Amino acid sequence: MRNYVIVTETTTDLPDEIAKDLDIRVIPMAFELDGKSYYNYLDERELDIHEFYETLRKGGKSVTSLINTEVFMNFFEPILNEGCDILYISFSSGLSGTYNASLLAIDELKEKYPDSKIFSVDSRCASLGEGLLVYSAALKKEEGLSIDELYEWLNDNVLKLCHWFTVDDLNHLKRGGRVSAISAAIGTALNVKPVLHVDNEGKLIPIEKVRGRKKSLIAIADRMLETCTNPEEQTIFIGHGDAVEDAEYLAQLIKERMNVKDFVINPIGPVIGSHSGPGTIALFFFGTER
Repeated sequence: MRNYVIVTETTTDLPDEIAKDLDIRVIPMAFELDGKSYYNYLDERELDIHEFYETLRKGGKSVTSLINTEVFMNFFEPILNEGCDILYISFSSGLSGTYNASLLAIDELKEKYPDSKIFSVDSRCASLGEGLLVYSAALKKEEGLSIDELYEWLNDNVLKLCHWFTVDDLNHLKRGGRVSAISAAIGTALNVKPVLHVDNEGKLIPIEKVRGRKKSLIAIADRMLETCTNPEEQTIFIGHGDAVEDAEYLAQLIKERMNVKDFVINPIGPVIGSHSGPGTIALFFFGTER
């Protein structure tokens, strides 16, 4: 059996040490902050994540872009030249054109490398939800699954990966077209915090509105209680927009209600954070359904 490599991009928001330990190859994604261009690396080599969120808090603007076909070609080809197959796990097609760009690159590469296997999986996930899927896939690879077996496992389990978010500032969702300007203004005045999730198509969908920050964190913990499967066997992922104390509060809420194996708490990177904003808290786990 040929060796294969798991590839993803920095929208996974994985801790850098996890990606390195599990030999996950990560494509950096580009973004602009106040007109200056950066690449988002998991080790924050070009921009510290706290500095990024502080800039947003002061009114700075961040713009993101997808990975184009040329970037995929340049990243994939050296791996194929190593004699390895590729299993690429993509950012949600419901939120970006990145997945479709990967398919175009793969079509070209398959002509050039007909004996190689190159799979692209639409995670229909975002941030550490995508990260949890990639992390779980890498553990399955370590268990000995072949590329074909892992590709099948991913497609069978994508829609069991649950995403629950709340944001602290509705104006970032307004800029991304997720809420109207009127809703953002009224919600801000009334201290309304939306609870959102990523649906089966990989799109971000508002589900309910609650008054106050702590109630929003309790609401997403409640959602986990409803659908989480075998929590004692799961490592739960929590992402935050430079709000680690709130992320730890959510972890404590969950610990008080159920026995879970472990937690990974990590900042939401600048690509996702450009759209969700400072103070975002996101919870990810495997459940009966999204």
